[in-house]
Amino acid sequence: MEQLVDRQRQFAADASHELRTPIAGLRLQVEAARLYPDDVDLPDLLDHVMGDLDRLENIINDLLLLARPQPDTERVLEEVDLTELVKTEAARRPDRCHLRLDLDPAVTVKAAPGPIARLFVNLLDNARRHAAHMVEVRLRRTGEHAELAVTGDGEGIAPADRERVFRNFARLDTVRSRDRGGPGLGLAIARDIASDHRGTLHIEDSAIGGACFVFRIPLAR
Repeated sequence: MEQLVDRQRQFAADASHELRTPIAGLRLQVEAARLYPDDVDLPDLLDHVMGDLDRLENIINDLLLLARPQPDTERVLEEVDLTELVKTEAARRPDRCHLRLDLDPAVTVKAAPGPIARLFVNLLDNARRHAAHMVEVRLRRTGEHAELAVTGDGEGIAPADRERVFRNFARLDTVRSRDRGGPGLGLAIARDIASDHRGTLHIEDSAIGGACFVFRIPLAR
């Protein structure tokens, strides 16, 4: 019980800190505009304000998702063509770096489509954020499981840090910039979704130099 209370307190403190950052940015910009209205570039101010509001909305949505009761996924599972889902979501992402897809055809799993899409998008966005030039997505049948691997050619993650990155608000020191790193909830959410589907999510070494995030889920057939 003491450990649970400590974790809840730490989560509340981390969440408060993450919410204060965009709020402080908003306050600074608005107060400066009020003090020096003649110097305000209104379109530029509104762009910055909207950016901070988007960040606040994303943090709150992620916090609500993490705080949800444990879902009964068995009631919402359906057969999902994971190959087509990956193709569709990958096509929606902006092309900041080269994306290479290597997918077995018609890999079908029993899943809730929305959460599984969220898991993949979180892994893809994380890989793109830290990649130097390329991201590779590989999907294979391995025995009775589908294995989805998302790899970027960035700096990689040391073995000692490979569990820590799945904790709420975790960021490695080299990527703590909030402009690049986000609130540090995406990987925690991805692992929760994997667990909800009786799957696993872990990190392996990568042949192209970065971190390889591997999601395994039972095949539908």
